[in-house]
Amino acid sequence: MTTVARHYPTRKVEQLRKLISLSEKYHVIALAKLTKVRSTQIMEMRKSMRGQLELLVVKNKIAVKGLNQVGKPSLNNLANSIKGQYLYIFTDMNPFKLNLMLEKNKVLLPAKAGDIATDTIIIPAGNTGLAPGPVLSEFKDCKVITKIEGGSIWVTKDTMVAQPGDVITPRLASLLSKLNIKPIKAGLTLDLVYWDGLILTSKDIHIDIVQFTSDFIFASRNAFNLAVNSGYPADKEVTTVLVVQSLAKALNLALKSNYMTKDTAELILKDAELQAYKILELTKQKGFST
Repeated sequence: MTTVARHYPTRKVEQLRKLISLSEKYHVIALAKLTKVRSTQIMEMRKSMRGQLELLVVKNKIAVKGLNQVGKPSLNNLANSIKGQYLYIFTDMNPFKLNLMLEKNKVLLPAKAGDIATDTIIIPAGNTGLAPGPVLSEFKDCKVITKIEGGSIWVTKDTMVAQPGDVITPRLASLLSKLNIKPIKAGLTLDLVYWDGLILTSKDIHIDIVQFTSDFIFASRNAFNLAVNSGYPADKEVTTVLVVQSLAKALNLALKSNYMTKDTAELILKDAELQAYKILELTKQKGFST
């Protein structure tokens, strides 16, 4: 292991050594923002994920110094990108899975003036349960259309009051609080990830599960239809459809050519009987006797 400077205070020396050791041990080094992160969330994560990852909080200077001493490809690029206070996550877990896990464990908090909207914020239509009064001016300032009915303020239609990235104003924060709407997601958010020489940003590892699932289903259906239409027996499901289609075509051809088999005999005879019956009815209509 690379030696560290002796003039550092003991605590900082130990932090530096631990950071270097963990960086050498694990394939993934993830930097998570600590903005609006509760200590209980970090404690719960450390407890529930014990054995799968290790967490470390250090000053930026120590982090940069330590990462630059680890002999891994491109790790110095990660060190040069460090800005702000981070929680360092060391793991061998796939970073995409790690990101999904962190997103799932986020909690919703009330909005405060100056907060940045993490998602689209919508005030839903319906009875707010609030009595008419000064709060009506807050609805007006936030461009939310209301009406008074039964002694309560009603929102006439779903109204978007903020988009992701918007700054929450004092009036909007006050209104959301009165409506008991908690729109701010709080928890660990990955900002940078080092993965075996690759540097990934938050955009690189973000997966929209709903859209991904929709795209996967769409692609699967297209692949299935293509295989069936081209007659390619790609798997059991496609082969089953192809066999059924082939049997149906064979049966139809046999019926049209009056080819007698145990599967077609009954149908051919019934068809012949029907044709004979039609001829009989036709002769009766024309006055012929049988």
